[in-house]
Amino acid sequence: MILKDKIILVTGASRGIGAAVAKKAASEGAFVIVNYLRNEQLAGQVVSEIEANGGQAAPLQADVRDEVQVEEMINQIIDSFGGIDVVVNNALNHYTFNPKTRKTAWELEWADYDQQIAGSLQGAFHICKAAMPYMKQQMSGRIINIVSNLIDFPVVPYHDYSTAKMALLGYTRNLAKELGAFGITVNAVSPGLTYPTDSSSETKEDVREMIIGLTPMHRLAMPEDIAGAVLFLASDWASFITGQCINVDGGLVMN
Repeated sequence: MILKDKIILVTGASRGIGAAVAKKAASEGAFVIVNYLRNEQLAGQVVSEIEANGGQAAPLQADVRDEVQVEEMINQIIDSFGGIDVVVNNALNHYTFNPKTRKTAWELEWADYDQQIAGSLQGAFHICKAAMPYMKQQMSGRIINIVSNLIDFPVVPYHDYSTAKMALLGYTRNLAKELGAFGITVNAVSPGLTYPTDSSSETKEDVREMIIGLTPMHRLAMPEDIAGAVLFLASDWASFITGQCINVDGGLVMN
């Protein structure tokens, strides 16, 4: 088991990519904190499934945009488990990938950008700021931020979402530079359109087929595909990898 006895916090883990990461991490021996915003029932279902398969997990509510709630959550993790080894910043403000309902560049207001930046960048900032002192003290840690391949290939220009994710990548690389001396790695995983998730539920079939046609592996990403890359970066196999962004999109983006 590549994550045996590791304490892992996955934000936004009640469904979609976050739930897949939580389940896969638990199957590899980690104790997983399933963070959620509102849906206690869904988070509980993720925990129940993990436990039914012999894993360990606990649900923990906090709005990652709220600094006080995040500090309380991290303190509770430290008090209960004695440390924190990995954080996966997956939470975001809800976004719908539907080209027909997206706002164009001339329709957007700064409030649209602000909302997405708060969900992606501000949320990750609060989590990292609260977790860093404990990781520094133990001279080890893994931080993994979920971005998007739209930052490299805006096949549909979701301006506010993509801009927030690009900001998160910049934050990732600056953290990697500063935290490497403490044995902490900071990386990003960049999914392509991932189906099925809540965000992709309104993506029309013609758009999905267009993306599949551009993708060398001729399918869309699934949540489990993203989980595999996250677990690799969380494991000792990736102990000398930091400041990197791994595209998980079947080859749609190559760099």
